[in-house]
Amino acid sequence: MIYGLTYLGVIHTAISLVAVAAALIAFFRDKEIIAASTLGKVYIWTTVLTCLTGFGIFQHGGFGKAHALGIITLLVLGIAWVAGNTKVLGRASPYVATLSYSITFVFHMIPAITETSTRLPLGAPLLANAEAPELKAATGVLLLLYIIGAALQVRRIRARNAAQAVPLPGSAAAG
Repeated sequence: MIYGLTYLGVIHTAISLVAVAAALIAFFRDKEIIAASTLGKVYIWTTVLTCLTGFGIFQHGGFGKAHALGIITLLVLGIAWVAGNTKVLGRASPYVATLSYSITFVFHMIPAITETSTRLPLGAPLLANAEAPELKAATGVLLLLYIIGAALQVRRIRARNAAQAVPLPGSAAAG
């Protein structure tokens, strides 16, 4: 055990930190997680590995909320991939892909905040357990930040689509 984590827990945490770092860099650089970019690929694959390694961790006595969140994360990643690589959702595809990748980042942050605040500092964690009301408030803040970020991302996609739809002066479409 290392800081109360099993060896699998340490590997899981290290992989998840890479995913979180890749997402943060992508958000600052590109304002979204772009699946085709190197950062996007790193984020997606480390998120998948985070979910898969998380399925082997049973610190709280069996299948729990974190395992369910891992399954939901994998499903949302699948939806994002389909939306980003097909036109099955029509004009909604770029919106669904972008917002789906973004919500998976929120899914990373929920257990990150929970585990950190209930484990650290060692010997005297900030919160007594995962049911602390402060964690519900933190989840609410994360969802609010997601809604704000999602609105900004939708605005960017609309602007990008509008810019692509405007014919260039002198082109046949411009008349």
